[in-house]
Amino acid sequence: MPTRRDLLLGTGSLLLAAAASPLRAATGDASLDDALAALEHAAGGRLGIALLDTGTGRRFGRRDDARFPMCSTFKALLAGAVLHAVDRGRVRLDQRVDIGAGDLVTYSPYVETRVADGHARVDDLCRATVTLSDNAAANLLLPLVGGPPGLTALLRELGDPVTRLDRREPELNEAAAGDPRDTTSPRAMIDSLQRLLFGDALRPPSQAVLAAWLIENRTGDARIRAGVPGDWRVGDKTGTCGAGTAADVAVLYPPGRAPLLLAIYVHGAQLDGPAINALHADVTRLLVAAPGQA
Repeated sequence: MPTRRDLLLGTGSLLLAAAASPLRAATGDASLDDALAALEHAAGGRLGIALLDTGTGRRFGRRDDARFPMCSTFKALLAGAVLHAVDRGRVRLDQRVDIGAGDLVTYSPYVETRVADGHARVDDLCRATVTLSDNAAANLLLPLVGGPPGLTALLRELGDPVTRLDRREPELNEAAAGDPRDTTSPRAMIDSLQRLLFGDALRPPSQAVLAAWLIENRTGDARIRAGVPGDWRVGDKTGTCGAGTAADVAVLYPPGRAPLLLAIYVHGAQLDGPAINALHADVTRLLVAAPGQA
């Protein structure tokens, strides 16, 4: 009997075969929405998508105002919040943060190398938070911006009425159905990234630093990055909560065009890790192939 993963991959292959010709979005007369609905149905759970062309302002969304667990995608916003504090003289990138063995939590590949020295620089913690998704690094940075309440308050100040961080790593990955804690919407996430990367929330040097960290990310090769043409640059931040709940948020740089912002959130899918990665890549390919979307 075929597994749900087999059904997902089969559905994705059919849809993407139809999208392979220029500006084709789905099979036969089906719309992009129908194609994405088929992927969601095959995956189980919920699929949320938001896409913004920063040059034209054109948007596409599916469940883009629904709440989804952020998982580790909050770390892109956290790094932006630290840079916001740097721009205002409250934090320095070369500032040292004390580290002890008690700071280690599940998956802390960078911080565990710093325990012996007892400290790390803020910029190195930010880089590890974004590029490695180091959980302890994120926890060590949170006090610099007022903890989860401080990050949420900053997002409100910058114009995001939706996104909220309530807990630290790893508790925020609980991702219980209906729990509003530690959630965002796809649209709110890309709008906050737009303010940080291209708006006036950060000074240009800090915008460049945040973009560089996202581009340097090492955790997203099988998700959004796998679905874009080879000549596009990508910066992204992944998130994985387990139990079929995962995400990827990205800034895409097509050659000769303004950047695109894309958020894909999945909650409660009946998929293993490789199949969830494939779902992100398939959604991205459909969006890139769809007329007028990407």
